[in-house]
Amino acid sequence: MSITETTMEKIVSLCKRRGFIFQGSEIYGGLAGTFDYGPLGLAIKKNIERLWWKQFVDDRVDMYGIDASLISSAKVWEASGHTSTFHDPLVEDLKTKKRYRADHLLEDAGHSAEGLSLDQLAAALIEHGVRSPEGNPISEPKVFNLLFPVYMGAVANEDSLAYLRGETAQGMFTNFKNILDCFSPKLPFGIAQIGRSFRNEIAPRDYIFRVRELEIMEFEYFIKASEWEVQFEYWRAEYHRWFASLGFSVEDYTEVELDEKDRAHYSKRTMDFYFKYPFGFKEIGGIAYRTDYDLKNHMEKSGVDMRYLDSESNEKFIPHVMEPTFGLGRTVLAVIAKGYTEDEMNGEVRTYLKLPVHLAPYRACVSPLLKNKPELVEKARAVFLMLKKEFGNIAWDDNGNIGKRYRRHDEIGTPSCVVIDFDTLGDENPSHKDTVTVRNRDTGAQERVAIAALHAYLRGG
Repeated sequence: MSITETTMEKIVSLCKRRGFIFQGSEIYGGLAGTFDYGPLGLAIKKNIERLWWKQFVDDRVDMYGIDASLISSAKVWEASGHTSTFHDPLVEDLKTKKRYRADHLLEDAGHSAEGLSLDQLAAALIEHGVRSPEGNPISEPKVFNLLFPVYMGAVANEDSLAYLRGETAQGMFTNFKNILDCFSPKLPFGIAQIGRSFRNEIAPRDYIFRVRELEIMEFEYFIKASEWEVQFEYWRAEYHRWFASLGFSVEDYTEVELDEKDRAHYSKRTMDFYFKYPFGFKEIGGIAYRTDYDLKNHMEKSGVDMRYLDSESNEKFIPHVMEPTFGLGRTVLAVIAKGYTEDEMNGEVRTYLKLPVHLAPYRACVSPLLKNKPELVEKARAVFLMLKKEFGNIAWDDNGNIGKRYRRHDEIGTPSCVVIDFDTLGDENPSHKDTVTVRNRDTGAQERVAIAALHAYLRGG
């Protein structure tokens, strides 16, 4: 039973206190829009990455994984259209000179900014009397490009200009011919990667939801143009299967079909998926039908032939592309928000993360009932090392009394706590020798399990 509403304040506090996520450059006051993953947050993130890679790459025969460079030639972003279209509307507080996203200010004032042109947005800001968060007048909105420029080499000029990648997709498009030449794949096939992108957000917000350095799990799936509608529905169903593998229910997310005016410049159809975060339903990922926009532009700008040769028809053509995109940081936040639970146990309010076993940072924690009893500690270490060898993500905890350990591991989402007690040694009940107490995170229920059966128990747990 949930005691109180889940709020971002509670989630942020838990993540900081228990070592999931920290503010970037924290000892110097922090750097807006950047975050560092601590040991437990990294463990969840890696579990999500492994699950995604297994479902969409390893379990398939039509996917090719790559890891493209974070820095790309300026020509890549000129060809993709990002230097001219990758922007957000910016306004400035005329008194403090702080900058904000104009559409966010309008939405925060209770009015929709969806589909508005820059001129329409300017008119709406005036009509509704929107001011800065400090209550000051704001400038007219103007476009602000989100790419991060970098200069390669010793001289900073136009010839040395490059960009940190604004999306992972372009590395897959620019490597399309390499995959064709090296592996001779047959359509349809995909190129997949998990990696970082960089967006110079005007006003990062909502914790790790909107940041300047983000991680994306994504693939470009190359198809014949005539198949795009069938492929779109196929990947739509696969997206639902992915959510189910994360433990999400159909009430946790919704589909949002984008109108033409709201779609990216390269997309003929886009469907976003919105997750129910504590701050409302917001985008966690989506599917875009990018047509042949990217390959065609790169072929035109680079002079490299990006056509695919159909061995059956002997026809050469530029494939079209289906692009399912999954926000990794946003998925981490969704998994934590979904799992955050408060209930009452033993007359006290308890906080715990009800995480699926395959996503939890630790599969189990092993403890001696008392850390000042060498015989218990010795037996507990033997059990710990046995499970550690089998599963890897097993925690050791002998700090504080057993009740505090339970609460600590409830908060970080450990599904099972394995306790070596005097019954394990057979001192009080010989029939319980070489058994342990296993406590369930969600219910608090305890049961005796033979040490020899722990592997199978935890695999099924």
